[in-house]
Amino acid sequence: MDAFYASVEQASKPSLRGKAVVVGGLGPRGVVATASYEARVFGVHSAMPMAQARRLAPHAAYLVPRFPLYRAVSDQVMALLRELSPLVEPLSLDEAFVDLAAGGTAWDAESARRTGVRLREDIRAATGLAGSVGLAASKMLAKIASEEAKPDGLVLIEPGTERALLGPMPVRTLPGVGPATGDHLRRAGITTVEELAEAGEAELVRLLGKAHGQALYAMALARDERPVVAEREAKSVSVEDTYDVDIHDRPRIGFEVRRLADRCVRRLREAGLSGRTIVLKVRRYDFSTLTRSETLRGPTDDPEVVREAAGRLLDSVDTTGGVRLLGVGVTGLADYTQEDLFAQAAKPSREASPEEPVAESAAAPESAAPHWRAGQDVRHDEFGHGWVQGSGVGRVTVRFETPQSEPGRVRTFLVTDPALRPADPLPLVPVPAGRGQPESRLL
Repeated sequence: MDAFYASVEQASKPSLRGKAVVVGGLGPRGVVATASYEARVFGVHSAMPMAQARRLAPHAAYLVPRFPLYRAVSDQVMALLRELSPLVEPLSLDEAFVDLAAGGTAWDAESARRTGVRLREDIRAATGLAGSVGLAASKMLAKIASEEAKPDGLVLIEPGTERALLGPMPVRTLPGVGPATGDHLRRAGITTVEELAEAGEAELVRLLGKAHGQALYAMALARDERPVVAEREAKSVSVEDTYDVDIHDRPRIGFEVRRLADRCVRRLREAGLSGRTIVLKVRRYDFSTLTRSETLRGPTDDPEVVREAAGRLLDSVDTTGGVRLLGVGVTGLADYTQEDLFAQAAKPSREASPEEPVAESAAAPESAAPHWRAGQDVRHDEFGHGWVQGSGVGRVTVRFETPQSEPGRVRTFLVTDPALRPADPLPLVPVPAGRGQPESRLL
């Protein structure tokens, strides 16, 4: 799925359709998660510092991500894919491999094309968004086809045409060829996939090492035997935050670690998992990153246990000078918990739900007024559903519109207006049971 988050935002907000939209962290250290095609015209792209994006496209709409909505849309598209085959391998919220032959929905090029056309129609009907589909005999080629199909298209690589198609493409087209490998190959006079194949396996092994050289040579010959794997077992669950301003106050750092531990446990429980090893990540003011871990006697999803383990790990880290990023993770995952963990916690305490906030210490920042974020869903007692366009100097500006309405009117309120409150996102289309909402890149 290309520009997934931005496409969902445009579908959700009629006033942004056809306009430049950038989704990501809005603070001084924020980065772009995705940019709409209209924003890309100005040079904005994912992973770019948000400050740079604002300089390139000052008139774009800058919005915070709404991950619950994106996940709901992704679930709807993945459900459509699973109707085609039992072998669906999600790569991210917006991308997946599907083995059509395993589901009996494609047996030759023409049946595959028909299935792809129908899938794109189903995605649009269920979500109102466009999906790009790449069809080929292997995962590598299907991914390349999907890139060629963007935006909102379908590309089928016919059997027997693979080498001719790949030949003139730049080596960076192949998976595993990043900037460093690309530059290394360029210095050796290799810039296209055809030149990669002509160099031969021995030369590529000499240049890149055995494993990488052999793999790239096989891909240059359009060989990819990797199967579609229906389930990818998670190896860890983690959360982290980057702060707009370095945190120096030690009690505040401890509060943030406890808060991250609760969020991590929430994700564990949502996935039906527990974990045995607690990991703390600290990036300091000078960009040095420290990682500490503690292994428990058995797997847990107890928020108190995870909080206290993370706190003990923090005790071993020198935060003098300040920290810019904190993270808490759990590895050694299992689908059960070890009940006899009472000794893991420093002292008995009541059962704490990960949804419950940690009791705030004096270091926890107190907010005198609601914090309204650009793009956030809201509801007003008089004007109904809308979204925050911006806030500051005690005011919040809201545009009142829904996915099915015309572009809405803008009104400004005090940030403390009791009639204004946060709201859940609305579905992008009137929801027929079991269907959903992304502009997806599907392989």
